[in-house]
Amino acid sequence: MTSTVEDDRLLRFSLVAVWLFTAVASIVELNGQSRQVLAEAGIASPPWLVQLLIVGGAAVDLAVGLALWWRPGRASYLAAFVLLLVMTAVATFLQPALWLHPLGPLLKNLPIAALLWHLWRRTTQ
Repeated sequence: MTSTVEDDRLLRFSLVAVWLFTAVASIVELNGQSRQVLAEAGIASPPWLVQLLIVGGAAVDLAVGLALWWRPGRASYLAAFVLLLVMTAVATFLQPALWLHPLGPLLKNLPIAALLWHLWRRTTQ
């Protein structure tokens, strides 16, 4: 059986993977799905703004992923939790139908929030 520390490390690295791969996917799909998501939300122009939103979002995802990886602690868990809440609220405002999407792109934020809350509560620093 694994220890609680090992369990928490596994949870943390799963969250690191979510944020880092989201950043990479946003950039890889810069002219594909990333633009499409914004276009479906009614944000299709000007092109420089669309690109700024995608690259800016990817940079924030990258920063949170790296913070969770290199500086795990209450501050990074709280930052990730707040970012998750803000992004969920924005996505809900722009595309509320994402809550009903069969793959659950917004619904998945509930267990992620629970993991962040768990790690935040278990960390003393």
